[in-house]
Amino acid sequence: MRVLVTGSAGHLGDALMRTLRARGTPAVGLDVLPSPTTDLVGSITDRATVARAMEGATVVLHTATLHKPHVATHARQAFVDVNVSGTLTLLEEAVRQRVQAFVYTSTTSAFGDALTPPPGEPAAWITEDVVPVPKNIYGTTKVAAEDLCQLMHRDHRLPVLVLRTSRFFPEDDDQAAVASAYDEANAKANEFLYRRVEIEDVVGAHLLAAERAGAIGFGRYIVSATPPFTREHVAELRRDAPAVVRRLVPAYEAVYAARGWRMFPSLDRVYDNAKARRELGWRPRHDFESVVARLAAGGDLRSELAQAVGAKGYHRSP
Repeated sequence: MRVLVTGSAGHLGDALMRTLRARGTPAVGLDVLPSPTTDLVGSITDRATVARAMEGATVVLHTATLHKPHVATHARQAFVDVNVSGTLTLLEEAVRQRVQAFVYTSTTSAFGDALTPPPGEPAAWITEDVVPVPKNIYGTTKVAAEDLCQLMHRDHRLPVLVLRTSRFFPEDDDQAAVASAYDEANAKANEFLYRRVEIEDVVGAHLLAAERAGAIGFGRYIVSATPPFTREHVAELRRDAPAVVRRLVPAYEAVYAARGWRMFPSLDRVYDNAKARRELGWRPRHDFESVVARLAAGGDLRSELAQAVGAKGYHRSP
């Protein structure tokens, strides 16, 4: 197996390259930014660069993208160029070079407005069957790229799996109200209940997807930490999330109290990863309960891989 990793200077691309190199798997990192995990500096929008990077590859792990934070700094056309046209270039070259597996990193942000029910309604239980309602150019282009992946599978039988990942970045929360009211680590620990995943588990999902793509053909999967909840909890989660968490993960109270942390009073959605666990054989190691146990033992909120990758930001300079 020889792997092309796009976006190799980013959080996930870096983590994938570190893991592949540690395993001794031949891998080429492509990014517009130089980095220790980037072998070829160039853009996925340039066909000649893509063809050169993909030469000899049997697997493409496509993580390169303009992210949500870029909405404030980049024109909509840039999102179309990178997220849509760049993905199409990669897909077409993958067909030409007879790549055996193409894994596209998408986002749960693609669900957009479907994630937040009206006031008074239960929390949304999000599965792959929920129809995306993108609310910005980021989500719109990610959904468009997903559809291109499906088209290339239909027209050319390219094995493509789409992974809609939840939050794994270490940067501060993009919601000002949360960032100002909660300690950063407190907020991230809370998110493991319903909308966060550890980067180590995201890497594992991508590598499993690469193995399973040929047998599956095409599929979309939510990649998020396994929640302790069931659908029966959604109404109470919207009204009184701490009460539900207290029953299901009682150990959290002492750990939080020792740090002066608080649980979010209400949860608006829960990501269900059952399909990824069932069809990919994915077994995420990190969830809210394991995070609480690690904190209770004096450990770090983050996995060793997350600590090694660190915080990169999303722009060339702050």
